[in-house]
Amino acid sequence: MLMAVAACAIVLMSAACGPSAETPAATGGTTASSTSGDSSTTTTSGSTGTTTTTDKAADPSMYASLSGDISIDGSSTVFPITEAVAEEFGDLAGGNVRAVVGISGTGGGFKKFCASETVISNASRPIKQKEVDLCAAAGIEYIELPVAIDGLSVVVNPQNDFVDCLTVDQLNMIWKPESEGVITKWNQVDPSWPAEDIKMYAPGVDSGTFDYFTEAINGDGGVSRGDFVASEDDNVLVQGISGDKYSLGYFGYAYYVENQDKVKVVPIDGGAGCIAPTDETINNGSYAPLSRPLFIYVRADAAQEQHIAEFVRYYLSDHGQELAASVGYIPFPHQVYDLALDKFNASSTGTVFGGDNAFKGAVADGLMR
Repeated sequence: MLMAVAACAIVLMSAACGPSAETPAATGGTTASSTSGDSSTTTTSGSTGTTTTTDKAADPSMYASLSGDISIDGSSTVFPITEAVAEEFGDLAGGNVRAVVGISGTGGGFKKFCASETVISNASRPIKQKEVDLCAAAGIEYIELPVAIDGLSVVVNPQNDFVDCLTVDQLNMIWKPESEGVITKWNQVDPSWPAEDIKMYAPGVDSGTFDYFTEAINGDGGVSRGDFVASEDDNVLVQGISGDKYSLGYFGYAYYVENQDKVKVVPIDGGAGCIAPTDETINNGSYAPLSRPLFIYVRADAAQEQHIAEFVRYYLSDHGQELAASVGYIPFPHQVYDLALDKFNASSTGTVFGGDNAFKGAVADGLMR
């Protein structure tokens, strides 16, 4: 498992503390289901399901008495981790806990979460103030838990033989709102590049990946040119980029790793030279400014149900960390998970990393606030 204390230096862009609630308890078997657009896939764990295993198997007898449903939605980036945890946890629980994991983007997930349609929300960015307010208006209290580290990968078609690196300034030139209809060809970014149209692909506006990229590159989350092919499904982006020689796009690092035979990653110069996203560069923070923490948000009232509480504890355990690594993400150092588990067990509600008064600093330091 890839872990380094340097990962604690992953810095959040935003935080405000909320009230305290109560914590609690438990878990069970599972059905992991993903839905995106008109298509959906469902994996039912148990004796017939496909299960990702860790080096040290958990004891199924610990979860045999658990039963119930867990409704989860949100980020497509966090989906692979949550799906893997749901499959393995469900197998341990003998299929008596049914976890359905949907994909509607971080923003779409928070809308469902604050409307009590889900009990856990996957998020590839911290909760925004408008989402804090939405949940508060509905009386929804939540526990904010970091679960892994990811890097955003800027990618082109494998046949692209001219882009070997992009600076943050060049990315801003391409993606800022003022460039819509103006910067349309590769040679406008660099005169030595061909005078071919740039076909752009990116996550949709409800995606936390979109928010994080636009904040890091354009200086304001959600601010971007709009003339690109958008999808909440990263597989759609991969298909588009792999099918067009002059394409450009971005999505989470794990999706690049999974599809590196179909797309070519572009090293990014954030001021310290051209650095490609790797486990090491994302972990140690040198892949800047496109490294980020990932979260799950758990409804405080739902966390009092034993099967949900144990599912979350399993997610934060060594088993969950190994599963995060197995699907291409980078676990935090153990200290972060210990602090997150303490926070969950104490039912400490509200956001530290999101909202208008966001904490800026190491994730571990934020969890100790």
